[in-house]
Amino acid sequence: MAKLQSSYFVCFAFSIFVNLLLVLKLYVGGEGELSWSRGAAEEAEHVAAVSCSGHGRAYLDGLILDGKEPVCECNSCYGGPDCSQFLTACAANADSGDPLFLEPFWMQHAAKSAVVVAGWHRMSYTFADQSRISAKLERHIRKLHAIVGNAVTQGRYIVFGAGSTQLLNAALHALSSNNLSSSSPASVVVSVPYYRLYQEQAEFVRSVDYKFEGDAAVLQNISDANTNVIEFVTSPNNPDGKLKKAIFQGSNAKAIYDRVYYWPHFTAIPAPADDDIMIFSISKLTGHAGSRFGWAVVKDESVYKRMSESIQISSLGVSRDAQLRALKLLNVVLETGGKEIFEFGYNKVKSRWEKLSNTLALSNRFSLQKIAPQYCTYFKKTRKPSPGYVWLKCEREEDKDCYAVLQNEANIYGRRGSLFGAEDRHVRLTLLRSQDDFDILLHRLNQLVLKENEPQKLFVNEI
Repeated sequence: MAKLQSSYFVCFAFSIFVNLLLVLKLYVGGEGELSWSRGAAEEAEHVAAVSCSGHGRAYLDGLILDGKEPVCECNSCYGGPDCSQFLTACAANADSGDPLFLEPFWMQHAAKSAVVVAGWHRMSYTFADQSRISAKLERHIRKLHAIVGNAVTQGRYIVFGAGSTQLLNAALHALSSNNLSSSSPASVVVSVPYYRLYQEQAEFVRSVDYKFEGDAAVLQNISDANTNVIEFVTSPNNPDGKLKKAIFQGSNAKAIYDRVYYWPHFTAIPAPADDDIMIFSISKLTGHAGSRFGWAVVKDESVYKRMSESIQISSLGVSRDAQLRALKLLNVVLETGGKEIFEFGYNKVKSRWEKLSNTLALSNRFSLQKIAPQYCTYFKKTRKPSPGYVWLKCEREEDKDCYAVLQNEANIYGRRGSLFGAEDRHVRLTLLRSQDDFDILLHRLNQLVLKENEPQKLFVNEI
């Protein structure tokens, strides 16, 4: 009997051993190596190792030379197979808000931020609970807002969208479709200078529920008490970086707060925002604009439901891959309570703002917006300005088209003031792009001011 029990024990132990070997074989290769993910990891490492002379990047979804070598995609003003050739005649690109200034941060955190996605990852339309949003990602978002102190989320609803763009449109739909008290379309307004997308979206959709009316200050003077108003408020504002509040108040006025820049690397956080609708995005938080992920914090349940319905009808929710990447990125951010990324981002943008301000301080021809230092509850100190954009103004009477002045005299491309509802004496210049882009911009502005004021010593940036 003892021998029989001993045999059973040996067989049982052997069975466990064999199963362990099979599991290890399935998920881990020989000698502790990866199995199914090994090829993907090697491919990613191979592409990441391409230096492109420090003036470009190679990507997994980019072009491949001779079927094996990835092709470098060069930064502005650089070319050649390895991006080593500086193109002296090219224009300084200060137009788009591509948040590439955070790229070095993520290169320093390559291992923690990497995502390996299996071919069978989240193939369903929904998660296991039949929702279309990751409950874990939602908890991370609420936790991050609580740590940063930039938005109240307790007792609020969260809506996911494909970046702030889809959420802005969903919010506009939700507020205007609830306009039951009037047969007239709601008036959509913004304060000058404003982000052009608000107007473009409203005019593109051509909804019977709302109509874009432009400058809020103008409509305020001509509207009556029965006018239903939906006001877009960007705070901090794009393009001038100022913290703003809605102009219209009262029962017939609703506001959609675009808070995508309300993070410590762009502005002081004086207090948690507690607006009815607040929109954020991963684009300006972590710099991953291409992932197209954003969220709205909503007070009213009926507005939340209409926004969710709009997202579902237009796209059946947000990509599961985008949600996974956002979750991975927020894991890195939360690991230090945001300290690493916010200090990195703040110091980078503050430095750029100071260098450009020092250059333009020597000019009587150009000026830029004034932003005062302000106490930040996150950093627990008074912080200097670090806006994402420079709102440049041409002061000479004859320089009515400031965009043309910069283009013709310095080969700098920004964004015209008229695209923000303002005069073309203004031009928006971005501080968010790559270091190469900023260095070229600063060098060109130095040269432009030098022509104006030869004798004075200019701030010189190292290129």
